Amino acid sequence: MVVGPRNPVRRVFLCGVLIKATVGATDAEAQDKAGKTETIRNASTKSAGSLKRRSHLSLASLWNKNVDKSVEAGLAWLAETQDARGFWTGEVGHKQGDGYLVFRTVETQRARAEGHIGITSIAGMAFLSGGHLPNRGKYGKVVAKILDYVLHHVSESGFISDSGTRMYSHAFATLFLAEVYGMSRNRKIKKGLEKAVHIIVDCQNTHGAWRYNAFTQKADLSVTVCQLQALRAARNIGIQVPRSTIDLAVAYVRKSQTRRGSNAGLFYYKIYGQGAGRKNSQFSINAAGVTALTSAGVYDLDLIGPAAEFLMDEWQQVREWYPHHYYFWYGNYYTCQALFHAEGVVRERCFRDYYAAIRDHLIQDQRDDGRWVNRVGPGDVFATAVACIVLQVPKQYLPIFQR
Repeated sequence: MVVGPRNPVRRVFLCGVLIKATVGATDAEAQDKAGKTETIRNASTKSAGSLKRRSHLSLASLWNKNVDKSVEAGLAWLAETQDARGFWTGEVGHKQGDGYLVFRTVETQRARAEGHIGITSIAGMAFLSGGHLPNRGKYGKVVAKILDYVLHHVSESGFISDSGTRMYSHAFATLFLAEVYGMSRNRKIKKGLEKAVHIIVDCQNTHGAWRYNAFTQKADLSVTVCQLQALRAARNIGIQVPRSTIDLAVAYVRKSQTRRGSNAGLFYYKIYGQGAGRKNSQFSINAAGVTALTSAGVYDLDLIGPAAEFLMDEWQQVREWYPHHYYFWYGNYYTCQALFHAEGVVRERCFRDYYAAIRDHLIQDQRDDGRWVNRVGPGDVFATAVACIVLQVPKQYLPIFQR
């Protein structure tokens, strides 16, 4: 193939390995005719393929005593701050620009004896990640209380909510029930889990997506990925989920990927058919997008490579610009999953490098009392739970981290 000066070859490196060389974007007409950017595989691609076949990543080598101490301190802080009724409180709200619009404060929740379903469920997954099950393990009683609280808030319709939480929290609660059911096979969980799954299926809109409120035609990639992950987790343990629901959701995720230009391969929020493009939110949404694809069995480097490369480049900048912001915590919750479940170069090199870096950062950033800080967002329970989940990925106790 002859490449002239108006059609340069752009070499794309992912964690130090050349995974593809693509024709530059200067010749738009040629790209339109081709329908997509032409991918040229070379000898380095064979190296990537061999990495995929070997799959020799040693997870044990990523773990050390400092991680043990850090996780134990984080879980101990969570256990100490759990309400006697099984829940944790947190600011209930949603993203608004770079801020967080709160519509139910912690003080209001405490006055009304309410909890935050989403934060409580994420905290539950932090304990499950360490192998603690209801009434089993050091924190078995803590997990049992979480389970009772979540099941108590499964309504007749199947919607799980407390203190005004919406579809985000419902998805995390459904995911928690699916994970604990998959690990314990406790029959009392199944009925509530099935009802929670059914309402997710029922309120999927014609785009194949979901947004903050149930039964809306508005679509949001971030909310959609939460629902999709809950459905996949439920389906993996034998709960009936229509294949068409999964397929429609995956199709929506793929439609939310930019096809051309400098952001080709990156995901964007697809709300009302329009994209939003601030870098801070792109970090979390690209992490979520890759997670959605890999959880659905899509590992094609051409499809997920650009977003994975973006995550590797961007996470440290987000750490510096938004160190205790929900962008950082939510983004890393999905980044660790996106890179862990990928194949080839992404898994063998990117996850290793990412985990070593995020591990050391989290240990250094932990407070003396065991918690991590979230100043813009739901609060410190959210940050601490996410940090414990990320640090415990190598254990692979949580079904969503098993391969």
